[in-house]
Amino acid sequence: MKRISTFIMVLACAFASAQNIDDVVRYSTENLLGTARLHAMGGAFGALGGDLSALNVNPAGSAVFNYSQFTVTGSNYNRNNDAFFGSSVRNTDLNSVELNQAGGVFVFKSTDSPWKKLAIAFNYDMVQNFDNEYFATGNTTQGIDNYFLNFAQGQALGPLRVQDGEFIEDAYLDIGASLGFGAQQAFIGFQAGIIEPTVDDDANTSYFSNAEYTSVNQEYLKSTTGYNSKLTLNFAGQYQENLYLGAALNFHNIFYDRLTLLDERGYNEDSSVQLTTFDNFLHTEGYGFSFSLGAIAKLNDNIRIGGSYQSPTWYELTDDISQRINSTLAVSDINFIDFGIVNFFEEYRIKTPSKLTGSVAVIFGKDGLLSFDYGYQDMSQAELRPTSDPNFSGENENIANQLGVVNSYRFGGEYRIEKVSLRAGYRFEESPYVNGNTVGDLTAYSGGIGYNFGGSRLDLAVSRSEQDVNEFLFDAGINSTAMINRINTNVTLGYTLKF
Repeated sequence: MKRISTFIMVLACAFASAQNIDDVVRYSTENLLGTARLHAMGGAFGALGGDLSALNVNPAGSAVFNYSQFTVTGSNYNRNNDAFFGSSVRNTDLNSVELNQAGGVFVFKSTDSPWKKLAIAFNYDMVQNFDNEYFATGNTTQGIDNYFLNFAQGQALGPLRVQDGEFIEDAYLDIGASLGFGAQQAFIGFQAGIIEPTVDDDANTSYFSNAEYTSVNQEYLKSTTGYNSKLTLNFAGQYQENLYLGAALNFHNIFYDRLTLLDERGYNEDSSVQLTTFDNFLHTEGYGFSFSLGAIAKLNDNIRIGGSYQSPTWYELTDDISQRINSTLAVSDINFIDFGIVNFFEEYRIKTPSKLTGSVAVIFGKDGLLSFDYGYQDMSQAELRPTSDPNFSGENENIANQLGVVNSYRFGGEYRIEKVSLRAGYRFEESPYVNGNTVGDLTAYSGGIGYNFGGSRLDLAVSRSEQDVNEFLFDAGINSTAMINRINTNVTLGYTLKF
């Protein structure tokens, strides 16, 4: 009789392999997306305002608008990755097209109040696009057996057996619910024949590998999709002639999928295991909240300064995972553990660190401008919650020790020739890691052009960023990494309508 895969809730909360420092860095990072004008000028809008995506930098910026208007923006994202692993380099190239910004601002002017203008704005921004992919292949001395041995040592053999009359997929889910993720990984490693108990006794807690090798060849694919979006509700006002004040409420939404595929071969000729495949699929979704405060002051007709505070973002997230595995020695029904068998985990929380931004801009009348933003964010203050969870307390210690202050610098300029605006920008962000190697510094250049039709404006921007990332292929038992050189090239087109 054919069995039908079912979704069964797993109550165990010990899922350390998905809820770790990588998640904190991923959801604490906001890429430079937004409107084409902001994109072209490197995001340096903290003292300028007058742009809907600039509300992410300084919420006082909506009071700079002189007219109500609506802006919509779309982008083509190109991801070009060189993956260095073993002695080989593999390149992958990925394109995606997204509507990454839409918003509007309503401006109310007054002639008999010290508050010259009041502005109410709403804006949607895709602050991070997770669509990415890389492929790594090469020889390594650390096979996937080390991953399973890491979880199996100390685990009693009895629960790792499929009981009489029990389906293997039910046993897989049950052990996850009762003993947690680690025991579940030991179970599939044992059922796949990759690891073997030292003694064939239910009380055995020691294991060895069935794979014999000096080095193995691994082919590893990692593909991610999804986004981190932000909906901003903004309120700002201009007080007398030279002061702008603003505040914003931000509602975040996360959707993230990660697929990893591993093929391993190249064992010794007399090895019992000659081929292993191990695939994992992680789905994360959730929501978050943050707020921001800001001010912009005109020192004179030419110079503006700005300052803003971005609160921590408090995320509520849920994960579910599914796996599949096979090898030369696997039991005959191992294929019933597949992506249709899903482990659900309890909701958890992430608090990302707050951020401070200081800005200065020089305005050359109607001819153009120069702008500079400096950002400060202490990533060591991020937390996985609840902090009472023993798995999270250990990971939070890693966060405090491994992550540090991120200083960011953004420069932008615009030169106007009648109805045409020429723009350029530069952005530099330090690594969030103290060692500077796990994730490297980010450098980006951008440029663009805009044309003002009078009642509307069309803007085009192109940006290129580069960053090196040293990625662990697995979270436990194996410390081999792939060095990824990431080059992201974005082409952004936006249309603004005044009304």
